[in-house]
Amino acid sequence: MRRFYARRRFGILTALSGLIASAALFNAPTASAALPTPVSAATARSYLATLTVATEDRTGYSRDLFNHWITISGTCNTRETVLKRDGSNVVTDSACASTSGSWYSPYDGATWTAASDLDIDHLVPLAEAWDSGADNWSSSLRQQFANDLTRPQLIAVTDNVNQAKGDQDPATWMPSRTAYRCTYVRAWVQVKYYYDLSVDSAEKSALTGYLANC
Repeated sequence: MRRFYARRRFGILTALSGLIASAALFNAPTASAALPTPVSAATARSYLATLTVATEDRTGYSRDLFNHWITISGTCNTRETVLKRDGSNVVTDSACASTSGSWYSPYDGATWTAASDLDIDHLVPLAEAWDSGADNWSSSLRQQFANDLTRPQLIAVTDNVNQAKGDQDPATWMPSRTAYRCTYVRAWVQVKYYYDLSVDSAEKSALTGYLANC
């Protein structure tokens, strides 16, 4: 009799475990953006301490000064390359355009099955970079920045979320998913440090606060 109840209890636990696993699978994102892993919070804090604090200056800015979405390989440009990297089961045509797949936007937690619903975000926006020192760069360096697949600078996200972000820095805009904010600020500081870009005082204060909680 004890063995019967033990078997029955084991069967119930197994069924419950299966239900829990199924629920977790159902609720899990079907794809996760593959942003290159940013530096640790400790490293980001040390980087931030070395960044020059300066007032932003947008004089002369034009998006056209950053040659973006260049050819990366074959017929694939930067946008198409990031869509393939960040999606799941992505199928492309002969022109490298994504015809199907699944993309999870870590900024807002939305999952999309049409590439047209995604923007490729410059994590540190082009205008923000210009304000912070890129106005003194060569055209080739601005092109590198606008198409950088090595640093955590490009990521596929929901298009209207990216448009709402615009050229804002972390003092005025952060991803609505609080779980992603630590990743976001670590990436932001890493990119600014690598390209020797300045931060303004409000930006540095915001970054300091967010990194303190990472």
